[in-house]
Amino acid sequence: MGTRPFTFADTFEVVADTVPDKTAIVTEDRRLTYAEVDERATRLAHVLVDRGIGAGDHVGLFLYNGTEYIEGMLAAWKIRAIPVNVNYRYVEEELVYLFDDAELAAVIHHEEFTPTLAAVVDQVPGVRTFLSVADDSGVDTAGLPTEDYETALAAASPERDFGERSGDDLYILYTGGTTGMPKGVMWRQEDIFFAAMDLSAMGLAEPPERPEDLAARVVESAGTLTMATAAPLMHGAAQWAAFICFHQGNTLVLAASRKFDPAAIWRMVEQEKVTTMTVVGDAMARPLADELLANPDEYDLSSFFALGSGGAILSAGVKDQFTQARPDLIITDAFGASETGAQGGGVGSSDEGHPQFAVNEWTTVLDEDHRPLEPGSGVKGMLARSGRIPIGYYKDEEKTARTFVHDADGKRWVIPGDFATIEANGTITLFGRGSVSINSGGEKIFPEEVEAALKSHPAVFDAIVVGVPDERFGQRVAAVVAPRPGTTPTLEELADHARTKIAGYKVPRELHLVDEVTRSPSGKADYRWAKSVATGEA
Repeated sequence: MGTRPFTFADTFEVVADTVPDKTAIVTEDRRLTYAEVDERATRLAHVLVDRGIGAGDHVGLFLYNGTEYIEGMLAAWKIRAIPVNVNYRYVEEELVYLFDDAELAAVIHHEEFTPTLAAVVDQVPGVRTFLSVADDSGVDTAGLPTEDYETALAAASPERDFGERSGDDLYILYTGGTTGMPKGVMWRQEDIFFAAMDLSAMGLAEPPERPEDLAARVVESAGTLTMATAAPLMHGAAQWAAFICFHQGNTLVLAASRKFDPAAIWRMVEQEKVTTMTVVGDAMARPLADELLANPDEYDLSSFFALGSGGAILSAGVKDQFTQARPDLIITDAFGASETGAQGGGVGSSDEGHPQFAVNEWTTVLDEDHRPLEPGSGVKGMLARSGRIPIGYYKDEEKTARTFVHDADGKRWVIPGDFATIEANGTITLFGRGSVSINSGGEKIFPEEVEAALKSHPAVFDAIVVGVPDERFGQRVAAVVAPRPGTTPTLEELADHARTKIAGYKVPRELHLVDEVTRSPSGKADYRWAKSVATGEA
């Protein structure tokens, strides 16, 4: 066999062969070395092959966090099939949509989801294989033709006797869909490796010339870090963090995703001597910060030195909480999207409170003719990335054509929908997504900046801002707020507070208090839900 291609099956095999006895994954109830993960993934690959799954087939991962999620991804890639993330909160109608859109041929699922799958199996005839991961749910098979995961693995071959793979093999990530149904972002595996799933994507390691070069890297790093993700692996930020960890030969600690338990996560950090942890925005970070402030002497976090957020930006209020609890903690915002990969890191905020990022050489801001804007011009345009970017959206040529464009020189860009300016020093100032912006009297208001202003109020635990119909202005700003326990903030006091942070026309004109703000498991705001609350349709 010649030089390996950049596929994640190949990169993981290189690491596993180099540091076979190093601990790769730790969960609540299991610890596996790199060799053990690779063997289990190899056995699972044979299970899939024996059931007719092959190159180009799509394998759904309907799973909570666990070693099985990583094994499922690797097993599919080993046989040139494509793993697909399935949101474990989906109800039957959403699952039918996703299974059909993604054209799944197999589903690996936790036992808990068996009745839901049994209810939709007749509507998704393309799925011909089900593998069930045991849990403590106690449900029966409900007539679903599913097989026990561990039994199937035990009977399968541990031999790596698969054919050669290609850097063109696909990585597909279904996006959260804050305003519409989710779409599968298609990447070449070689492109997403260099764009998001290796430290070189952030400029923090030398990019390898070939997968075999990872062997020297993991020996040199000696697996010095223990990295945790509090996010579910069904979210791209957690998948990217996991493989960045593996490509350094480090240990990945997975927090349980069935129930977000801040105390359990901090106990895990203490017990496993976690050094760095990935979260997704305030929805995860705020409860973690609250727990530390409420119990300052409860946990020995002497090993823990860095917290990073990917997929959603941490608010200033949450960062202040962490700084109060752990003054020496390094807090970072990783900037990127499913369609762009990693693009840079947070460097602060503008005078108006908009987040600012230092970005890589492939990221800039384009005008309406897809030409790069002059740094320092102050002109608002669309954030864009060139270089290693996705092929497009699976089975959606129209959205692909809107999002992936060519400029006058034939250069290809991805424009995911964020409004931004580029400063004189090359820093990007981000305003938010145009798809959820509010047009009030001709003024464009980005919900994110209003949400950040509201969340800095001490009585606000979480908030989502939407536009609702207004006879005079077209739309007005409505805030859906989950207050902190024991508080009942009024519209007047929140509006007065917001006016100290943002312009008057952006201040909420109505307030809807809720027990809990609905977000996706990855922490993304559910704007459809918030709008239904604000309009009384919920």
